[in-house]
Amino acid sequence: MLSADVKTQIRTIYKGISTSLPNFRSRREQNYIVAEISKTLAGEYDKQRRIIVVEAGTGIGKSLAYILGSIPLALASKKKVCIATATVALQEQLLHKDLPFFLQQSGLDFTFGLVKGRQRYVCLSKLEMLVGPDNSSQMAMWQTKPDQSQVDMLEGLLKDYQAGTWNGERDTLTKPLPDHLWQQIACDKHSCHRQLASHRNCPFHKAREDIDTWDVLIANHSLLFADLELGGGVILPDPEDMYYIIDEAHHLPIVARDFSSAQSTVRGATDWLDKLSKTTSKLQNQIKSNYIIAPAQSMLDHIGDISGLLNQVAQFCDAQSAKFDNPENRFRFEHGKLPSALLVQAENLATASNLALKQFNKMLSLLNEAIKDGEIPKHQSEALLSETGFMLQRLENLQKLWKMMAKEDSPKGAPMARWIEQLTGKQADYLFSASPIEVGFMLENLLWDKAAGVVLCSATLRALNNFNHFTHQVGLSINDGSRYLALDSPFDFEQNATLFLPKMDCEPTDDKYTDELAKHIIKLVEDEMASLVLFASYWQMEKVADLVESKIKTGLLIQGTLPRQEILKQHKARCDEGKPSIIFGTGSFSEGLDLPGDYLTNLIITKLPFAVPTSPVEQAHSEYIKIKGGNPFLQLTIPDASRKLVQSCGRLLRKEQDYGRISILDRRLVTKRYGKSLLDALPPFRRVIE
Repeated sequence: MLSADVKTQIRTIYKGISTSLPNFRSRREQNYIVAEISKTLAGEYDKQRRIIVVEAGTGIGKSLAYILGSIPLALASKKKVCIATATVALQEQLLHKDLPFFLQQSGLDFTFGLVKGRQRYVCLSKLEMLVGPDNSSQMAMWQTKPDQSQVDMLEGLLKDYQAGTWNGERDTLTKPLPDHLWQQIACDKHSCHRQLASHRNCPFHKAREDIDTWDVLIANHSLLFADLELGGGVILPDPEDMYYIIDEAHHLPIVARDFSSAQSTVRGATDWLDKLSKTTSKLQNQIKSNYIIAPAQSMLDHIGDISGLLNQVAQFCDAQSAKFDNPENRFRFEHGKLPSALLVQAENLATASNLALKQFNKMLSLLNEAIKDGEIPKHQSEALLSETGFMLQRLENLQKLWKMMAKEDSPKGAPMARWIEQLTGKQADYLFSASPIEVGFMLENLLWDKAAGVVLCSATLRALNNFNHFTHQVGLSINDGSRYLALDSPFDFEQNATLFLPKMDCEPTDDKYTDELAKHIIKLVEDEMASLVLFASYWQMEKVADLVESKIKTGLLIQGTLPRQEILKQHKARCDEGKPSIIFGTGSFSEGLDLPGDYLTNLIITKLPFAVPTSPVEQAHSEYIKIKGGNPFLQLTIPDASRKLVQSCGRLLRKEQDYGRISILDRRLVTKRYGKSLLDALPPFRRVIE
């Protein structure tokens, strides 16, 4: 239950914030979200199911609402808060603006920080080795022969770190380092061993010590899943001791699915397995203990077995050339079922790679003991750890893929999506991939069932005015004890914005549609100062740009010709100078783009955002729904398009006083039966339909 003390504390903080902020408007919706979040997390509605799903329209102030609804309760109940977001922009806002402001205004005593993955930190051992004396172990560490400027760059980094002017994080570098160079000095889980003296005080482990002292942790969705996949409580604190706030939660299903998938090449894998044999022999020579002999010999046997099996798989693929004769060079297995000949190989590979992984881990334990006992010189131990870490990562990935390929699908749930892509290069190769179609069951086991409490929030979680599509995607249910809130934006949509559907001769399926689109866009941007045109595909955007460029007086800013931030910077500069500006963008510009006030008054959406199921996972999902007697278009495509259309329309009004027009150039909103439900799910704009 929510104690009277915490209730009073929350009210007092809110009152203090409202009086200290100029132009602060106390919103009933915001107050309601705060109360519902704190009651849910305190177990007032359901002690076992402390989960709340909140859709909060633009302008409500959801960040303040979830901060106020969770932090006072967490501190009182000795829990931590983890705020996981999908974008860097929101992490920065929380870290530099929202949480410092709340700390200052609330009078509460709490600490907070941003949790980053290992890859954001330098590995000092790798850095020292790469700039060390020119010997064979140093050269072996470089993936390609370095030029002097690269060595100088890394030497400068090491000096800066030793002088205390750099803390070892990639994000605090004064000069950006090329990706390929950073990858060679980045920390990774396989070669980072805290028991080694040289790793004990590295930037990553220092940062991890800080995490243990924080009350509020900011992370991204990927890091959250990295922790949950390890069982929880490895990177972040234990789920049982934490309230999770998952912001931008509409991204959650896809992030979870991508995290659970695996892929590996066939002939490429045999190449690195050959290197793994050499690494195994090297370990057997370097480690003096007799205990290394048995696992090393077994390891070499398993590598031979795996390589032989992979060659048979490659031959199977070579014989199926007709199956790859399509634009994607892809062979997807219907209903996820492998042909019996391939299934036997997959089962054998799953077994052999699992046995190899066990033996390799035994060898690594012996290596760590030998290093701890000082039997292997420092420069050799560092090189060995780096090499074995790289191999372990590859081996784990291989084992994960073939386990997923061989796994028998449960008759109760959706099958796994499984497919092969033909790769062209120096040698013909095949990339095998496997991915779950639905991730709800996984989320139930990893998160919903374990966490002290969860808040899922976004401005767009509903589709067609209900939560059904989202709950199915994430494994929740309307009747499972979870709470659901949908609060509309306080904006005056009817007064401030017009939704305009012009008369058109063609629908998007017509060949002449692109030409008609160009004519309408020319008319719609005329005499307008700040326009954003959203396209459903790159090719159509480029075609229309070619058709209109000579007829529009002002210069166009087209996605792909400049970095996103540069486009926005130039657009704002033109608007500030009183010059007209037009941005052409695709789907990625329909989310997270903030152009308030006079920076956007004219929004044009060219086409309803129907996703064609082109990815193998989407195709497999549609196939599964059909088998169950469902309609993929109604169950997947329409709800997804509804959410995306609401999101696209949300680019126009960002603040209460914003105004403008939204034009949608897709007559299917009025000619098709599903059009009415898509229109009704939009905010109540003033409508003009020709």
